Amino acid sequence: MTLSRTALLMLGACSLPLAPVPAQAQDRQAGDELVLDTITLTATPDSTVAAEGYVGPYSQGATKSSTPVAGMQQSVSVITTDQIRDQGAETLGRALSYTAGVVGEPFGADPRFDSPTIRGFEARGAQYVNGLRQLRYMGAPAYETYGLQQVEVLKGPSSSLYGAGSPAGIINQVSKRAQDVDFGEVGLGFDSNDSSQAFFDVNRAASDDLAFRLTGIGRDSHTQIDELGNERGYLAGALRWRPDAFTTIDVIASYTQDSPISPTGVPYALTETASGRTLRELQTGEEDWDRSDRRMWNTGVEISHELDTGWTLSQGVRYEAFDWDYTGTYVSGLSADGSQILRGANAQDEDTTGLNLDTRLAGVVTTGAVTHRLLFGLDLRRYEADTTTEFFYGTPLDWRNPDYGDIPTGSAWYTSITSVEQTQVGLYAQDEFEIGNWRGSVALRQDWTEQTGDTYTNFAGDGTIDQSDSALTGRAGLGYQFAGGVMPYVSYATSFDPEIGTDEDGDTLDPLTARQWELGVKYQPAGMAALFTAAIYDLRQENVTVALGNGLSRQIGEVTSRGLELEATAELTPDWSLRAGLSWNDTEQVGGTTDGLEMPNAPERLASLWLDHDLGNGVSLGGGVRYIGARKGDLANTYDLDAVTLVDLGARYERGAYSASLNLSNLTDEVYVANCGTFGCFYGEGRTVTARVTYKW
Repeated sequence: MTLSRTALLMLGACSLPLAPVPAQAQDRQAGDELVLDTITLTATPDSTVAAEGYVGPYSQGATKSSTPVAGMQQSVSVITTDQIRDQGAETLGRALSYTAGVVGEPFGADPRFDSPTIRGFEARGAQYVNGLRQLRYMGAPAYETYGLQQVEVLKGPSSSLYGAGSPAGIINQVSKRAQDVDFGEVGLGFDSNDSSQAFFDVNRAASDDLAFRLTGIGRDSHTQIDELGNERGYLAGALRWRPDAFTTIDVIASYTQDSPISPTGVPYALTETASGRTLRELQTGEEDWDRSDRRMWNTGVEISHELDTGWTLSQGVRYEAFDWDYTGTYVSGLSADGSQILRGANAQDEDTTGLNLDTRLAGVVTTGAVTHRLLFGLDLRRYEADTTTEFFYGTPLDWRNPDYGDIPTGSAWYTSITSVEQTQVGLYAQDEFEIGNWRGSVALRQDWTEQTGDTYTNFAGDGTIDQSDSALTGRAGLGYQFAGGVMPYVSYATSFDPEIGTDEDGDTLDPLTARQWELGVKYQPAGMAALFTAAIYDLRQENVTVALGNGLSRQIGEVTSRGLELEATAELTPDWSLRAGLSWNDTEQVGGTTDGLEMPNAPERLASLWLDHDLGNGVSLGGGVRYIGARKGDLANTYDLDAVTLVDLGARYERGAYSASLNLSNLTDEVYVANCGTFGCFYGEGRTVTARVTYKW
């Protein structure tokens, strides 16, 4: 290895104060050979720095450690900023659309939520920000994708480190942090739905120890339905301070204000008789009634301090507040003659606050031939929500000749008021060990949860929530690292998630539990930025809760999900980048009235391929194809949804500090039903052209 002059000077300078010069060394005669002890330099990867290219080698949330993704005994996918940029993804769902085993937008375009499915299960309650759970029990609100530096998907149960959470996996959204170099960008964007945006991202290193970053975007979004959109403003600040050589403090805060309008959809029966191209752009809501005002605050601090013992003490804390008032419209069926869409109206007022605290102690211990990377943690979570929901009757709509108005009619026929507090305390421990070429991990966690509150409905009257649960969960994995970069592995994991409320009979909901076996192999070629993975899994969930509408729920028993996933992410050459995925998934409900039926939004087959090529003259071209297989729309498998193949294209031009990009999603303008359920069917987005211009420095 050849060291530069600067590196030699740095090594020499660092060695000066280590020890006094021995007397015998001073007496050494010229020409005598001086033999030094071996010096080992260890670099600790900084997973808080955005990865370049498509391959994200580290995951902030997978093991809460610096273990590379290629060395983890579980399926983890990382979506980088470069991939999000090249594909023109402006939502989490779009960013996940080329990830194996994930349906990114199962409900089509919905400006309110990102509701992806993982391995056949809904994951709207499994979304995290910087390793801490978003605390909204009815589904996480859409987080601003421009404020992220990468997205991580942990597939399968992860309670051993995170406690109560979705057994399907975890979607961790990593916020942009302050960096140690100066840079910035400003830009404008437009699309063929008359959407527009302006954005900026500026980072300044004030000194060697202090840096700050400010990120913002203002967006007026529209969809193929003119009235369905969202006016959003997002502002985020980040600060990094290193008070000494052993301590790093990151402060990350954001504020979002937007107005997402609820999609209304059309009745299933109408999709079988009318033109899909007509229905895709049909407004069945009420412009004078549909209103939305949503505000989200997030403030977090991450502290890492290396102790004199070599162990590292870390803590992450985040406070979030969520306030949402909205009124919307829904469809409930089709008239007997097929001319009128039956409709209703709803209104909701939410006020939610949450506090997450996660404290960790990590260190390395060697026992004989075994190296242990140990992690011990305590996390606390407190969540409070006050929600009022009302449903109203509404007038039918002649879909051929719409005459809007008269929604709602009369007073609310259903009212629900809920005030709930949820507290979780968890203790966990993890051991990632190495014995020669063997790589293994063991994690255990004990959780205690408590839920208290009051409920009211005009049907059932007053009620109380007073529920306590505890659970011991764990994960174990073992792999063997071959010299060529291949690591086969096997893992087993369990999880639980306490459910809030009661079922249709008034009984307290049991916690959702899960267990999963996974057998896989990972291949990371030497000297190449690439990761190829394959995994088969058997995932079983018990006490799955499903919404029946009108505030009622039911637990359907056990659900199984078995499948195979293949994924490839690679910088094939300095000019070619690749992202590909192939999945087979078989879900089945076990027991009850839906025994033997599939889960909704769980296609048996998924496939995707994206290629990007840098022509070397400032021009880059990319293209991809996504296949979403046939699937069912609801638990009763009443609605059959056809398979669809979608094509996307992208192009960029960079010259000096300026760049321009053009993206086309659904190039062939496929008309397809993304989802059907009790409240209607929703179409996927048609062809959309998006353009952006950016100035960087």
